[in-house]
Amino acid sequence: MKLIIAIIQPNRLEDVKAALQDVEVVRLTIMDVQGFGRQKGQHETYRGREITVNLLRKVQLQIAVNEEFVEPTIGAIIKGGRSGDTGQIGDGKIFVLPMDDCIRIRTGERGPEAI
Repeated sequence: MKLIIAIIQPNRLEDVKAALQDVEVVRLTIMDVQGFGRQKGQHETYRGREITVNLLRKVQLQIAVNEEFVEPTIGAIIKGGRSGDTGQIGDGKIFVLPMDDCIRIRTGERGPEAI
């Protein structure tokens, strides 16, 4: 079992969800987050003054999958989250973490069956 955490551009969310459905990954958690990396924020004008916004809005997906779904899930996120053919700075990141256990609260099932 793995926990896949992906941070993507908000405007790519619907494309990523569609790509995930194509590979039969239909359970995910979505959170609005803020952060910055190579983009280093952006400059905006507010009331005639230029300000730097250090934190950019992003969307974080958390997806728990069994081993056989790891690569299809990563491929779907890349397909839906990439801007254009080659991508752009700020398209996001994917983190894959080991997951020791999963418990379905309703039934008490544990492990891969609970996902």
